[in-house]
Amino acid sequence: MLQELNEISDGKIYNVNDMVRAACNDCAGCHACCEGMGDSIVLDPLDVWQLCRATGKSAQQLLDDTIELGVVDGVILPHLRMEGQEERCPFLNQEGRCSIHPFRPGLCRVFPLGRIYEEKGIRYFRQREACQSPNRTKVKVGKWLDVPQQKKNEHFLLSWHAFRKAVEEKLSGMKDENAKKNLNLFILQQFYLTPYEDEDFYGQFDARMQQISVF
Repeated sequence: MLQELNEISDGKIYNVNDMVRAACNDCAGCHACCEGMGDSIVLDPLDVWQLCRATGKSAQQLLDDTIELGVVDGVILPHLRMEGQEERCPFLNQEGRCSIHPFRPGLCRVFPLGRIYEEKGIRYFRQREACQSPNRTKVKVGKWLDVPQQKKNEHFLLSWHAFRKAVEEKLSGMKDENAKKNLNLFILQQFYLTPYEDEDFYGQFDARMQQISVF
């Protein structure tokens, strides 16, 4: 694990209170990380809830224009639908700025950092070649993430990560393709397509997770 991290990072591991060289002067007009990302911006349930709040659309309506479904390690999950030959993010405006910045997905929020999921919490590493800005300055990791209710957010991320791993393991052991499809559709309906209320996403997510009885 550490050898792999050394190949793609600066070799350091950070906590939320550590300083990391990630700030880039508000991107200074650059939007390179908002293009050419293919289907890599995979969305978790919090991301889709935030996009619904930002756009006033339902998850199903988002599937009609700005997100689409793909398979990640056997699990069907939504991701941002890039547009055109440049594969531009659908939320990138004509000035090259993020039109939903306060509601941006978690993978966009953490970039150019990456997450390390551990039993005691989440730690971070800086991806060496991720951001093209040559003059990044230091910023506290927690400030860079800019996540309200950070403790609840971390609990959610750990819970969702563990759940995804459990789903991947279960699907890998299933031979019936219809059963696999039904499990995937159930997860999409349970955590993405069934609307959340406007407030207290984390409480609603935890309640839905407690209803799961397929493992």
